[in-house]
Amino acid sequence: MRGVIVDSAIYRGGRRTKGPADLSDALDEARATGDAFLWVGLYEPTEEEFDLVTEEFTLHPLAVEDALKAHQRPKLEVYDDSLFLVLKPVVYEPESDRVSTDELMVFVGDSFVVTVRHGVSSPLAQVRRRLEAEPEVLRHGPTAVMYAISDAVVDHYIDVAAELQVDLEELETAVFAPDGTPQLGDAKSTAARIYTAKRQVLEFRRASTPLTAPVSRLAAGTVPFVHAEAQPFFRDVSDHLARANEQVEGLDRLLSDVLSAHLAQMGVRQNDDVRKISAWAAMAAVPTMVAGIYGMNFEHMPELRWWWAYPGVILLMTVAVLGLHRTFKRRGWL
Repeated sequence: MRGVIVDSAIYRGGRRTKGPADLSDALDEARATGDAFLWVGLYEPTEEEFDLVTEEFTLHPLAVEDALKAHQRPKLEVYDDSLFLVLKPVVYEPESDRVSTDELMVFVGDSFVVTVRHGVSSPLAQVRRRLEAEPEVLRHGPTAVMYAISDAVVDHYIDVAAELQVDLEELETAVFAPDGTPQLGDAKSTAARIYTAKRQVLEFRRASTPLTAPVSRLAAGTVPFVHAEAQPFFRDVSDHLARANEQVEGLDRLLSDVLSAHLAQMGVRQNDDVRKISAWAAMAAVPTMVAGIYGMNFEHMPELRWWWAYPGVILLMTVAVLGLHRTFKRRGWL
């Protein structure tokens, strides 16, 4: 268990204290005083490694199964002896402009908090340090830990949404750039970037949107094991989550609009190309038609012996082509 347990400590009156190394003894000590709780942090435990924790904290088997398998939607489950909260921290990778998600499970019960994280990115270490520096918050017990973790995850949602907004502005600049028509390869690359951005926003929404209902339940104060005074704090988390969801929904709509505008631009450019080709074909058709008529073999061909016929025909073709060119140019086809 040493490699699985990232940190374990008893907090009494909001301050970290030394306690027994054995989880059972540490939990008994925390419950004995009434003003303390045990916080155990685990990292990707196996089923065998988690058995001891399950037994000592009397965790529900369904919640344990979810915590071990991961790949869960954000949710809040209420059991007889504990709460089970699933969060999905969002990670933005600036090198590749991609969004990925990890998983974070929080068990809260009588005088204990058990956190299980999957993935390399997690706010737990920062949350623990911040809470230990604010004992007046930490003295509210496991509820304070659940609030601080939720607040850290949701606040990072807003930061990631801001990064995605920057990416969107870059895409808008690429699509609506006034510096001429891009090459075909550039157009395909822009479309691929837009689709990739929509995939990143979808990944974001899968993490943030399902969290709305659990946070609303915590803010309503109807969930056991949650301190009654924590309602305003969870309402604040709910407000931040609503803002993050509004931002990501706005990003999704704007990306759809940018994609539609890009496809419309591609259609207009293709129409311009077709019109240009048609105009040049029309101008080439006039001399071809006249030359075709004079290329026929007639025994009694009109104007056959007119000495000015060929210069006149050439002049006629030139005038016709120039007239067509002027007409097409005036209409914007060339």
